[in-house]
Amino acid sequence: MELKIAYRMLLFPIQMFYHIVRASLLSLLPSSKKDLSKEVVLITGGGRGIGSHLAKEFAKQGAKKVILWGRTEKCLKKTAEEISLSGSDCCYFVCDVANRDEVYKQAKVVREKVGDVTILVNNAAVVHGKGLMDSDDDALLKTQHINTLGQFWTTKAFLPRMLELQHGHVVCINSILSQSPIPGAIDYCTSKASSLAFMESLTLGLLDCPGVSCTTVLPFHTNTEMFRGMRVRFPQLFPPLKPEVVAQKTVDAVRTNKAFLYLPWTMRVLVILKSFMPQVALEEIHRFSGSYTCMNTFKGRT
Repeated sequence: MELKIAYRMLLFPIQMFYHIVRASLLSLLPSSKKDLSKEVVLITGGGRGIGSHLAKEFAKQGAKKVILWGRTEKCLKKTAEEISLSGSDCCYFVCDVANRDEVYKQAKVVREKVGDVTILVNNAAVVHGKGLMDSDDDALLKTQHINTLGQFWTTKAFLPRMLELQHGHVVCINSILSQSPIPGAIDYCTSKASSLAFMESLTLGLLDCPGVSCTTVLPFHTNTEMFRGMRVRFPQLFPPLKPEVVAQKTVDAVRTNKAFLYLPWTMRVLVILKSFMPQVALEEIHRFSGSYTCMNTFKGRT
């Protein structure tokens, strides 16, 4: 037994080196993309912002059906009509992911009316843009219920069938703020950090489940209504992402089974720096980038 343990300990660094080199080489080669023509995609928060662009991008790249979930029927209907006019099959259901009973009820309706969901995109999110002491308690709870717990309910509703079929994909539109929080959005940063832990745990938990994968997207500030008014000190160096670019990169990541996607890729450097730099150095980076004041002009979605 001791020899076996010693053998594994010696083999472990070799395996790590192999996987690092292999991953590096594969990143330089064009990846084969899976076909979406048989996929039924459900997107939460699909009526506007990144969710709307995701729906259009999945349809554009050949998804069999696109299902939109959200709280505002007017937005859902508009996006569904635009996708349907392009010749793709799209429908919508009004559903608040913060409401567990409503999620389970609507999931059953989707299975009966549309069929099995094979790609679940957890995109729905809210942000209030206030500090802790200025935030209403109900608003704080709302952020956690939508941004974090909503993923629990949707995943529990659709993942079991994916496991039965041995075919499926769970996607989370997260944020780089889950790993590099800023002042003025304490509820959002906390919810996204919880969401990231959820996806990391889920991704590892599905390692031995053939045919079912996960993708977590961690974008920088994206130019949508939700973060309207947010300002970056050096917009030339750190321009906000376009939602259509986030959508296109996300769908490509799903098609290549990429587990984690940082947008832009330079955000990985920020995470690496944070892992070893002293707190005072990190504070200077925040002062330099202006993250301490970027939410001062925040207006959010009207």
